[in-house]
Amino acid sequence: MSLADRRHFSEPDGVVPTLRPLTAYLAERAGSTRPAFTHLDHASDRDGFRHTVTWAELARRVRAVAAEITRTTTPGQRVAVLAPQDLGYVTAFLGALHAGTIAVPLFAPEVSQHGGRLVNALADCAPEVWLTTEPAFDSVRALAEQQPVPMPKSILAVDRVDLAAGEGFSAPEVDLDAPAYLQYTSGSTRDPAGAVITHRAVVTNTWQGGSAYGVDDTWTCAGWIPFFHDMGLVQLLCLPVFSGAHSVFMTPFDFIMRPVRWLRQMSEHPNVFTAAPNFAFDYTARKVKEADRAGLDLANANVVINGSEPVRPDTIARFLAEFGPYGFRAEAHRPSYGLAEATVFVTNTRDEGPTITGFDRAALGADRGVTVPAGSPGAVDLVAAGRPHGQLVRIVHPRHRTLCAEDEVGEIWVHGPNVADGYWQQPERSAETFGATIEDPDADTPATGWLRTGDLGLCHDGLLYVTGRMKDLIIIDGKNHYPQDIEATVQDAHPAIRRDHVAAFAVSSPGQGEGAAVVAEYRRQADPTQVDEEEIVRAVRRAVSAEHDVRLRGVILVRPGGVPRTSSGKIARAATRRRYWDDQQRVDQQRDDQRRDDRGRRER
Repeated sequence: MSLADRRHFSEPDGVVPTLRPLTAYLAERAGSTRPAFTHLDHASDRDGFRHTVTWAELARRVRAVAAEITRTTTPGQRVAVLAPQDLGYVTAFLGALHAGTIAVPLFAPEVSQHGGRLVNALADCAPEVWLTTEPAFDSVRALAEQQPVPMPKSILAVDRVDLAAGEGFSAPEVDLDAPAYLQYTSGSTRDPAGAVITHRAVVTNTWQGGSAYGVDDTWTCAGWIPFFHDMGLVQLLCLPVFSGAHSVFMTPFDFIMRPVRWLRQMSEHPNVFTAAPNFAFDYTARKVKEADRAGLDLANANVVINGSEPVRPDTIARFLAEFGPYGFRAEAHRPSYGLAEATVFVTNTRDEGPTITGFDRAALGADRGVTVPAGSPGAVDLVAAGRPHGQLVRIVHPRHRTLCAEDEVGEIWVHGPNVADGYWQQPERSAETFGATIEDPDADTPATGWLRTGDLGLCHDGLLYVTGRMKDLIIIDGKNHYPQDIEATVQDAHPAIRRDHVAAFAVSSPGQGEGAAVVAEYRRQADPTQVDEEEIVRAVRRAVSAEHDVRLRGVILVRPGGVPRTSSGKIARAATRRRYWDDQQRVDQQRDDQRRDDRGRRER
């Protein structure tokens, strides 16, 4: 294999077929009495009461909601979905698409702590219609009346809509290149931005993900990822409509309360396709007791995506050790990579399952991927994120914008019909992110139209390895340090530190240049009044110095829940730095200034 072939991940397999708008696939099943979506309602029944809608029933509900939407607004206008995660959300989202409007998948005010993100998104795109359900109607109306958001023309509870409203309704013809919905990003460092996902992008990406994993109408798309998140929306809502698979879902809260419920989804349904961030695998392995595992048969889990945050080798090993005895197959675990700006799916692991490779830590710090035995001293063990399907992925030097060679770290760039058109009404930011050009490309690489992901990675043996985020990279004395690498060392440094609740970030001090600091949560079982904080700090400093040759500028310990996360569950490093480091620096500076002023007055 030539160098050019290897740096292209062996080229993307799969040619994108001719596709139609998503709701056209729903219309095909309008006469089917097979189950389409099932909401497992654990609020009314501990074991999950099943609310199921057939394809025929869903098609009728969607027509009725689309007809009601067109009474208030016109095609091309924004329509927000502010519903709880239930069947009403499915109807609302598809109804907005069927009406030819631009859906804005958000969430009901009472089901999330990310109220600021909700307000910012609504203010940004000013939807004319808000869709919700009867249980959430009052809180949604209060949001309109009490928050600084544009007042909608109508707030519609989709479960109140008379099904007769859809009789005779003729949906507007939809252009595949018109916007289908706005996918708002988590906004961990900047105000949320709405990625404009066209009808072509969403249906292409559902085909890419579905065909790469082999999903068809005999499968079950199961899980709990929120519908307002790109992975939940496509995996649990759009892909079932496209493929005809049965979607069985619950709320994220129901998963957190009893993670065994996720395992039971895998056990009780055929040919399961599910997805979750890395933390969910650790959480499930740690929280599900032996008594709750009786009767599990996880052989039904065909594909279990691990994505949305760095995938850790020890997580893969732990999950297999815990649930392999219950039928979970090693090759079912599929580390993958994606982002909202590419709709969601970019690269995925295939039937071979996880591939773990050791890379020399010092070489990675110099942007080179030098392989060493996994688990050896000085090794960073990385999990491959697979390869693309029906789209192009390249590793590009972020400054020179030239193609990187095999095993050279650079920025991950994406090109394909699944890429968003840009950010809603943000032309400059859109041009920066979606309009990138590769200098001196080869014959197999388009020069223009590239999505800059902001993620760093390398290609090794035809597989993508994600090494970190450009904006999070810590550079000390010219050497690169990845925050997630330091965070893993910190959480293992002392038993009182809570796993997966550590944030490492770059800091600057006058006269000292750039350094690093960490904020870590205590374990929930640890009593802050009984632990020796100085001992913990010393242990953290020693571990980071020994493993990374980094002297931390600060170690801050906080109570459980103190390290902020984005709406998708990722550690919000920039927000953590602002909350604990920048604020403290300002307080310290004000105190020093006051001391100087006091000293000056005394001297006078």
